[in-house]
Amino acid sequence: MSPQRLMLLSAFLILFFHGDLESITASPDIHDLLPQYGFPKGLLPNNVLSYTLSSDASFLLHLDAPCYVYWEDQLVYYDTLIKGTLTYGSVSQVSGIQGQKLFLWLPVTGIKLHQDSGMLQFFVGPFSQTLPATDFQDVPGCSRRGSLLTPNLFLPL
Repeated sequence: MSPQRLMLLSAFLILFFHGDLESITASPDIHDLLPQYGFPKGLLPNNVLSYTLSSDASFLLHLDAPCYVYWEDQLVYYDTLIKGTLTYGSVSQVSGIQGQKLFLWLPVTGIKLHQDSGMLQFFVGPFSQTLPATDFQDVPGCSRRGSLLTPNLFLPL
């Protein structure tokens, strides 16, 4: 290959990969993105490694490890892969998050923002629970252990 073509190819590759790096690093932190959809930053734990949000509103989150978060008297389990659909005021078709109700782990299937009251409605299995959005202003830390009854002890519902 001639030196001129080699330089041209090198310049192209540098520009191409530099553009890709900028688009990757330009993505806002997922916690900073949530308020643009009406949700507080603290809906997700602090160990999110990466995410994708597609034009069809579907999302995919990768966590560095499964973890547990305590919300008041609720224990919530986050898997390493979380999927769903995110639109303003609504998270639906969720997989990868479970809430403990009594002694059972039930899937969190959605979250709805009630903007007029400032409340979030969580859909957990056949139940729903409404909590103030202000309870989720701070990004929670993760715990590697939740309790003796972990989601792995139960069959998926």
